[in-house]
Formats: sequence, structure tokens, C-alpha cells
Amino acid sequence: MTLQPSILPDEEAFADFRKQCLSGGNWSSKYDKNGIQVWIEVPASSKENHPQKVHKIKCKMTIKDVSAATMYDVLHDGTYRKKWDLAMLESFDIARLSANADVGYYSWRCPPPITNRDVVSLRSWRMMDDEYIIVNFSVKHPNYPPRRDTVRAISMLTGYLIKPIGPNSCTFIYLSQADPKGSLPKWMVNKASQTLAPKVMKSVHKAGQEYPEWKRQNHPDQKPWLYVEQNTIPMMDPCLLSIQRAESLENVDESSKVDTVNCEDSS
Repeated sequence: MTLQPSILPDEEAFADFRKQCLSGGNWSSKYDKNGIQVWIEVPASSKENHPQKVHKIKCKMTIKDVSAATMYDVLHDGTYRKKWDLAMLESFDIARLSANADVGYYSWRCPPPITNRDVVSLRSWRMMDDEYIIVNFSVKHPNYPPRRDTVRAISMLTGYLIKPIGPNSCTFIYLSQADPKGSLPKWMVNKASQTLAPKVMKSVHKAGQEYPEWKRQNHPDQKPWLYVEQNTIPMMDPCLLSIQRAESLENVDESSKVDTVNCEDSS
């Protein structure tokens, strides 16, 4: 009998994600101000038939007043996320898959008139040589099919690499290769890289600055992402999940939608 390969990321997957975060590659700079940089990958000429469907973005932020460990906690703390992630509509953990992996649901607001998006993703995390890495990608869960009121987006690979610079400083890198589904208008793609991404990075930074005080008042000893014995989410066999392919989902054409403000803040 042939064993099914595990859907969980292995050491090679984490190493590859780290390499993508740190490599030069074919990136086009879209934003570079106040310690925040944003790039969009420019597809090679051989991939000209596929460039518009899959968007790959990388953001890097130099943080001088928050430790890498604190930023890592911010990304994991689902209760705290409700305080700072203003785009979030709904987010919850579905099940644990291992000591350092789970599956969850997340939906978010999109700028009008674009339809809101959601995703079901497998998330895995670990520390490697004093670096913090979180990766996730879209999966099919039998109990969480696409909903009628949102467009199910696809994350091929999304994650974070947090590297300490000093005891209270770090570099924070976000990388995402995703298919938002739908034929998004060009203004939306530009707005995502030039306006929305920097705003999100600034929000994450502020969340990191405010987290230690908030955590002191909200179950300071509870960090199940660090202490497995604290995790009470039910277990699930990873074999019940499969990778979500973009082509299996309905496509929604939003290319004709016009932003009423015509992306006035993305120049």
C-alpha cells in the first residue's frame, strides 16, 4: 500500500519559504518609505500566459521598538487580532493538525465595490535559528465549503519571516502568492500593493507596540502557540484535508467595477 504524502509542511518547505523571503528575484518595487518596502513579482517572459491570475507580493518592515518574539505572538494571538485587524470580518480556529499546525477560517473586507473574500487555510509555524516562521496555504475542509456571500480566495503560499536585529528590534517580512479569484481591475491590484499593504504593515507594527500591555491584562500566561499543553482546539487528521486548487472554484468577473474614489491614494 502506498502511503499518502503528508499535507503538512516539512523542513524543506520552511527553508524554501525563507529563501523566497530573502532572495532578490524578479521583484518590482512599489513602495519604499519610512522603513517599509513593498514589491510585486514580475513574471518571467515564459509565464506571460499566467501573470494576472496569481499575484505575488513581498513586504519588509524594519521595526526598531518591538522584539521579534512579540511580533510572533501578535500574529498568533487570535483574540488580540480582533482588536487591531480592522479588515477582518470573521476568524476562528477549526482544528489542530499537529503540535505546530492547525487549520482555520478567515474572511476580510475588500474595498467597495469588490466582493469580500475568505479563505480556509492550513497554518504551520516554528522557530529556526532564532528566526520565527509562519506559513499557510489554502485547503479544502469537508465542513467549510465556499459561501454565497464571499469569494473564496486561494493562498498558494503566504507567511511571515521575523528576524531579530536586537533585543527589542527586528525585521518583519510578509510574503504572499495568492489568487484572489475574480478578474480584478488593475486599480485594485495597484491599490493592494501601493496603499493597502503599507497600511496593513503599519497596523501590525502598532499592534506589536501595544501588545505587551494588552497581554498583561488578558491571560498573560496563555500562549498555546508556544505551550502545546495549553491548546484545547480539537485534533483532526490532516489526511482529511486536501490542497485547494484555484481552478476548482467559481470565477467572479469584477474587472468592470470602478472604484468611486478611483484609487486616489495609490499614486
